[in-house]
Amino acid sequence: MAFSLRASPFVVAPGTTGVILGIDYGQKRLGLALSDEHGVTSRPFATWTRTNRRRDLARLRELARQQGVRRIIIGLPLHLDGTPSDMSEEVKSFAARVEKALGIPVEMMDERLSSWEAEQSLSTISSMKSRTRARRAPSSQAARTRKMHLDDVAAAIILRDYLDRAQRLAGTLD
Repeated sequence: MAFSLRASPFVVAPGTTGVILGIDYGQKRLGLALSDEHGVTSRPFATWTRTNRRRDLARLRELARQQGVRRIIIGLPLHLDGTPSDMSEEVKSFAARVEKALGIPVEMMDERLSSWEAEQSLSTISSMKSRTRARRAPSSQAARTRKMHLDDVAAAIILRDYLDRAQRLAGTLD
């Protein structure tokens, strides 16, 4: 379910072009994903280690400029029963700061199970790779890299879910 920061929900109009940025917010890292120009597909882009609010916003502003971002979707952490989690208010505050600083519409998207799905996806890929090469003990660096990649994959899942929802809504409006 998508939640707009505005009073009325904004639905992506069919036929509009421009990239949509998906963000999986964390206190230590931001997982980032981008859509294609037509808002159909989602792909992991990067995981950024957070530094401070001003620097994080400056980096997001530059990314949005470089990629032609027209909308930002930020995952809203909810409990499985749909109630707000401890992080929900912090993420809403971050979303409001991003919208104000970048001047780009921001929407919140329910992110329940996105990290779990990302972990499952990475586990499947990892097991396929391990069949093709000899198994070796994972290093702490490999574990850190995997955890960071988990954040951008989770962002891609959040963005994919948003795009799927927008396409379904557009289909009902036709």
